[in-house]
Amino acid sequence: MSFKPSYYPYDSSWKIPDKDQCFRYWQEFNLPEHIREHSRLVAIIAQEICLLSKSWLNVPIEAVVASALLHDLGKLYCIEHGGYHHQLGASLVMEISGNPAIAQGVMHHVYWPGEVDVEKFFLPLVLIYSDKRVMHDRIVSLEARFEDLFARYGTNHRMKGLIQRSLDQALTIQDQLNQKTGIDLNACTFNSRRMV
Repeated sequence: MSFKPSYYPYDSSWKIPDKDQCFRYWQEFNLPEHIREHSRLVAIIAQEICLLSKSWLNVPIEAVVASALLHDLGKLYCIEHGGYHHQLGASLVMEISGNPAIAQGVMHHVYWPGEVDVEKFFLPLVLIYSDKRVMHDRIVSLEARFEDLFARYGTNHRMKGLIQRSLDQALTIQDQLNQKTGIDLNACTFNSRRMV
């Protein structure tokens, strides 16, 4: 039996934490500087893709940016105590924001278990793609990021299969975004390094 993720059509009454509030959550949860920088870069990429997708975007850009800034909120705890950072992070984000779409993006930023349709599931799929373009604290191509993932975590057949599945999904997301935006995102450096 396969899991089908719930889809949250965006509700304009949901609150969205602004960047300053997200930064306060980083403080509150003692997010290390390198994870903050990683999250900041993921948010830059996600925001740029939102701006390229404005004509068909079905969620507020601010919600995508908040999800990107908070996607690794559970990482430090899971490094120290074990567990899955995307699950813990989604729970924390739901508790602090009350916004299920932002929490859904956090929950699924590692892998989306449903249909890959960037128009229908924009927020979680753009978060997956944006996260896969940042290796530690550098924006890189998908190829470079996954080369690193295979080297560090591809220790057995099962892990190699999971990493390959994630790469295949990221490439599908990229292809769909390329078609929808008319831009080769893999060629984009996203080097503005600023958030609007």
